[in-house]
Amino acid sequence: MVRRLRDILDNVARIRRHLDGLSLEAFLDDEKTQDAVERCLERIAEAARKIGDVLDRKHPEVEFQKLRQFGSVLRHDYDGVDADLVWIAATKRLPLLEAACHAELGEP
Repeated sequence: MVRRLRDILDNVARIRRHLDGLSLEAFLDDEKTQDAVERCLERIAEAARKIGDVLDRKHPEVEFQKLRQFGSVLRHDYDGVDADLVWIAATKRLPLLEAACHAELGEP
């Protein structure tokens, strides 16, 4: 599980770098950044899928089940992915996930 938690944290860091200094409007106008962030979110969701449901009850604020479902949407319904939802996932939901991963790893 440690490897998967590290994978999640690595991709959270990548997303932060991709979005550094961007507004929502700039993100919506930048297809390359949208694609990069979506790919990172796919990897995060896949790592969460491989972890399974062991963290669902321990960290309900993260909503791991929804994260795993979002990964399925990114992989299979990619043509219907809304960039606004990607933005929300990347800017509002990831801090909760990041905190839970650090807690599981015993990190501050």
